[in-house]
This record gives sequence, structure tokens and C-alpha cells, in this order.
Amino acid sequence: MPALPPSGPARRLAVFALVVCVLAVAAAVVSFVAGNLIGIAWVLMAGVSSNMAWFYLRRAKQERTAAEEQAQAPEGSAR
Repeated sequence: MPALPPSGPARRLAVFALVVCVLAVAAAVVSFVAGNLIGIAWVLMAGVSSNMAWFYLRRAKQERTAAEEQAQAPEGSAR
């Protein structure tokens, strides 16, 4: 069984959201080090993007398991 879900739109969106999360955390650190309070907005953006990444990873996993269950079901039982 592969560790990662198959390549698809949900997985791709999860990777993009994870990249945005990492960049937002880096921007927050730079902002706070520079003494700007705009870092608060970057922290909020990191939180939203991490939730999006989690959601899309779960969605990709559910799609994978549904496809596996459908492939394992006997052809005569689907009505």
C-alpha cells in the first residue's frame, strides 16, 4: 500500500496549502523579528492554510479508500 495518496487535485491542493503555510510562518517570523505586528496576520494565514492542507489530505485519503473499496467489490453486487 502506498504511503501517499495518488496524484490528483486534492493532493495537489494539499501540497500548495502546505507550501503557503510554510511561507506564512517564515513571513511571521521575519515580521516579528523586525518588530512589526503584521506578523499576527501571517500567523492567522498559516493557521488557515494548515487547516486547508489537513482537509485536502483527508479528502485525498478518503477518495483513495473509496476507489480501493470499489475495485475490491465484486462486479455482480453493484446494483
